Amino acid sequence: MNTTVVALEGVSKRYGAVQALDAVDLAVYEGEMLSLLGPSGCGKTTTLNVIAGFVEPEEGRVLLDGDDVTRQPAWRRGLGVVFQSYALFPHMSVADNVAFGLRERGVPRADVAARVREALTLVRLPEAGPLRPSQLSGGMQQRVALARALVIRPRVLLLDEPLAALDRKLREEMRAELKDIQREVGITTVFVTHDQHEALGLSDRVAVMNAGRIEQLGSPREVYEQPATRFVADFIGASTVLEGRVVDARTVVLAGGQRVEVHLPRVLSAGATVRLVVRPERVAVGGGAGGAANVLRARIASVMFLGDHSELRLDLDGGGRLLATVSGPALFQPGDAATISVPPDAFLEVPTTASL
Repeated sequence: MNTTVVALEGVSKRYGAVQALDAVDLAVYEGEMLSLLGPSGCGKTTTLNVIAGFVEPEEGRVLLDGDDVTRQPAWRRGLGVVFQSYALFPHMSVADNVAFGLRERGVPRADVAARVREALTLVRLPEAGPLRPSQLSGGMQQRVALARALVIRPRVLLLDEPLAALDRKLREEMRAELKDIQREVGITTVFVTHDQHEALGLSDRVAVMNAGRIEQLGSPREVYEQPATRFVADFIGASTVLEGRVVDARTVVLAGGQRVEVHLPRVLSAGATVRLVVRPERVAVGGGAGGAANVLRARIASVMFLGDHSELRLDLDGGGRLLATVSGPALFQPGDAATISVPPDAFLEVPTTASL
């Protein structure tokens, strides 16, 4: 049975006319890394700030280990926070930055020194104590901020887009480091990000947020392979949404008139309208040989070379557009006719009543 460490119950928050959080319910379990994922303004940072105690909700409750801490100030909650800006003190050494929270809590000097060494070793910076933050790279500063949060041995670690200021290569390196450290410490962690790759790669579960609400909460694989709403399907991974009419339990006529076979978990009702999602990696360009299912006619609308793969946008005959990826440089040009194939099990269904 999962032990709930943090719980939000019906939490709402407004900033003037903006509904930042709208009756949010959320449980964060012991030892897990849960990501709050969504675009700017979706409510993810407000959710983190409510958990931290920096923002007080107008409605609802915040529970920590079952205790109501809704009106409790941040400093009494015993949580560790790492901000996007790192917020290191430039005039202090790395060791003094890490020790700051311990000294504020009155920890004996001998214990402070030992715990600072332990924290810096944990983040792979055992020799950085005498240095100033300005002498460190961005990735090293991020690790110092993480050490400062972990050294107080918090009940929960809160990470507010801590990798956002790093370049792509360093982000990827620090993503792996962060996951290793979180697993090593075993601390319950809430991670805020707008980067789907970070959320999918780091998390045990992902809460996809939009307009102050959680649209879907599940494992990375669940939110990617079984999007609950069109917003989730569009936001998590590149995708194409196609609408069609059901002919029978396994056949759909797309809006453009082309017919496809689909294998979906539920039985389709003839005459119903369905909304289908297709991930680009499941679309084979130049398919049709060997009796492949769902061979469709299309024309190349655009080609974008992205290094290890190319992204193609294809206009289906009769209407509709598909996104596809191919390895390396594409052998197509805009305007070329193309035959594509999509396996029946590549189609995901989004309820037609789901939010747009």
